[in-house]
Amino acid sequence: MGKSIKNIITGKEITKPDPIDEEVPFDGGVMITETDTAGIITYANRKFRELTGYSKEELIGSPHSINRHPDMPKAAFKGMWETIKNGNYWEGYVKNMTSEGKYYLVVVWIKPKLDEEGNIVGYIAGRKIPDRDAMDRALAQYKTMKAQEK
Repeated sequence: MGKSIKNIITGKEITKPDPIDEEVPFDGGVMITETDTAGIITYANRKFRELTGYSKEELIGSPHSINRHPDMPKAAFKGMWETIKNGNYWEGYVKNMTSEGKYYLVVVWIKPKLDEEGNIVGYIAGRKIPDRDAMDRALAQYKTMKAQEK
């Protein structure tokens, strides 16, 4: 089995599944999550829960990496974190994983959530249907980046 994730609210360990090479198509619609500044999920809308297969109780309090596919290179998220921690909007192609181990492909956009003083208090993320050619180019690049990690 895959890696374990700990939910900081419930204390439960959630074991991520091994990946299955089967795509779950993302049909669009609004798929939104919010996290605190450490990437812990504070909100996940119904569309996100339905596509990922995780319950609200499993998601709220878990690291957003709960749905990270092992094909995604660490470097892809390093740049994302640098961008959003500096208060900037980020957008990128992402291969994510459902609670069953199947994958889905999305363009993710993330923007900082600010308090009245302009301090970053968390992040809001949404997803769009990716252009297939651009997604394929990103996946090929990720494969190369992943090979360089080893």
